[in-house]
Amino acid sequence: MFDDRSPIYRQIADRIRADVLSGALDRDEQVMSTNQYAAFYRINPATAAKAFQQLVDEGVLYKKRGIGMFVSPTARDALRAQRRKSFFADVVDPMVAEARAIGIPLADVIARIEEHADGEGR
Repeated sequence: MFDDRSPIYRQIADRIRADVLSGALDRDEQVMSTNQYAAFYRINPATAAKAFQQLVDEGVLYKKRGIGMFVSPTARDALRAQRRKSFFADVVDPMVAEARAIGIPLADVIARIEEHADGEGR
């Protein structure tokens, strides 16, 4: 599950975010405890705790004292909004700039996107 590209706690947080976005984890659903997570993936419990704390700080998870961690009711919508913003900043804006730089009319870019949306992309 883990690779050497980024710290393990970030990979854990990213995996939980992805599970929330995909619906694998639903609102108010309990997630594994940090100790369960650490035992299951054979990592240091402090590493799992760091990931969970980051997600609590972001509002993706919330704590029920004495019970555990749960997915925030607003987590999926908040993560989608964040990913949409990143998508435009990281993908669309540079694509538009590149198209302009190499002389591709934006109408051609839009037509190509529409072809892919219709399942006819090359």
